[in-house]
Amino acid sequence: MQCSIIGSLEEVSADDWNALVDPDNPFARHEFLIALEHHDAVGEQFGWLPQYLLVHENNQLVAAAPMYLKNNSYGEFVFDWDWARAYQRAGLEYYPKLVVAIPYTPVTGQRILIAEQNREDVARFVMSMAIEHAKSLDVSSLHWLFTDSIDTQHFQHHFDYMMRPGCQFHWHNNSYRDFEDYLSHFTSKKRKQIKRERRLVKEQGVELEILHGNEVSEEQWQIYHDFYRSTFDRKSGYATLSIGFFKEIAQTMPKNIVLVMAKYKNDYVASAFNIRGQSSLYGRHWGCSEEFHSLHFEACYYQGLDYCIEHQLDRFEPGAQGEHKISRGFLPTKTWSAHWIAEPQFKMAINDFLQRETRAMQDYIEELETHSPFKI
Repeated sequence: MQCSIIGSLEEVSADDWNALVDPDNPFARHEFLIALEHHDAVGEQFGWLPQYLLVHENNQLVAAAPMYLKNNSYGEFVFDWDWARAYQRAGLEYYPKLVVAIPYTPVTGQRILIAEQNREDVARFVMSMAIEHAKSLDVSSLHWLFTDSIDTQHFQHHFDYMMRPGCQFHWHNNSYRDFEDYLSHFTSKKRKQIKRERRLVKEQGVELEILHGNEVSEEQWQIYHDFYRSTFDRKSGYATLSIGFFKEIAQTMPKNIVLVMAKYKNDYVASAFNIRGQSSLYGRHWGCSEEFHSLHFEACYYQGLDYCIEHQLDRFEPGAQGEHKISRGFLPTKTWSAHWIAEPQFKMAINDFLQRETRAMQDYIEELETHSPFKI
């Protein structure tokens, strides 16, 4: 096997790259990642420098990893600011570092892209070659973020990596016939709460529609993007994804785009952007121009749940954080990342921290599980 590093997916055919990607992992598709390149969401401006790792065997691409050289920790959602500050206090440089992730996307998924998932020898080779590249660049560390169950098992058996758990809130479809059937599994109190929230949206005169990528007009994309930017403006953040990015993936992967638009008196007032895989829905961005009681819950959660039930999708990940999601049926779910640290002393210190954090995270998840809205 031969390993190489490239700086743009323009150097790889979409067919070769996508042949390695799990159909339920739309964010790792060639179309999504290259759209980030085309519209400067990755590159010098935001400090995500592509370092895609490729593995060839007999002149055929057999594995890859979406790797980036980072000079900051923005857009990762696995927070290591304290690690960076500790390096600084010790007179060392934490940046640059290497990250294997989907930029700005806290979604669990395949990070070691291998068409044949049982090729453990290839997975080990990819993990080791990533470390060798990190050493060649003399970076402080290498981080694999939001690894799926298969990748997580690979990393748990690799001596050089340390594992870090996190928590999100995911929904799973237990073959519900419709939304009413779903609610029938809730306790009476929680069921009444959700029905009230949905009723309030209707009583305020707000109407909702769901559009796939090829159904969204130029005007609707502009309205959506204004909402998207407004969320970052209110939170003093920066909207890294341009309207051109959204329009490109709407053309190249239209069936994956699920856009919820909310209208009041013939004017759009809010939107929620989702991307779907073969069997999962992923909630990503929300924005609005007016506040309506419970509209956020309706657009970001209930419309997505309706969609999943109707289309028989197995899972709905509505985004990072948010304990309020539990009462709506999104239960605490452990996420994982894997970390390699170059400096031996810091590796020991971080390993000690991770052992304590892992115990605390397990206690936190167990406590959250007691708040499930479902009948026992």
